[in-house]
Amino acid sequence: MEEPALEFDGVALSPQKETVRVFYKELWDHGHKSLIPIIFHSDFTFRGSLGPTLVGHEKFAEYVDWVTGAFAHYKTDILALIEEGNRVSGKTRFHGVHRKELFGVPATGRHVWWIGMPLFTFEKGKVRDLFVLGDIYGLIGQLRRD
Repeated sequence: MEEPALEFDGVALSPQKETVRVFYKELWDHGHKSLIPIIFHSDFTFRGSLGPTLVGHEKFAEYVDWVTGAFAHYKTDILALIEEGNRVSGKTRFHGVHRKELFGVPATGRHVWWIGMPLFTFEKGKVRDLFVLGDIYGLIGQLRRD
């Protein structure tokens, strides 16, 4: 976890980048699921860093609960943001304390992290699709280490 997170204080972001910042720093870090309909179209598609592919607000809210249930003090560090047209991509670091069984590994109580590479596709100001490629093998390696 040596790469520093981006600092956003005093930085003016484009509307799309600001949506991504709010998604990670408010929705995920603080569990503000009320932001889901503000950020996403009702039938948006989502493929999370931990694997599942989902459609819609309700399924995404369940995914948020599942991840934050598995990791206490769950946080996202935004390491890079790149915008091109109606897409924002980047590099993120997800981390928390492993407190529930995950990928067949019982809770370890250890602080673990993994890298994700999100690709947000916007349509009319809201996210239509979000695909996050995650370093699952790196996470599993941390969960299984002795």
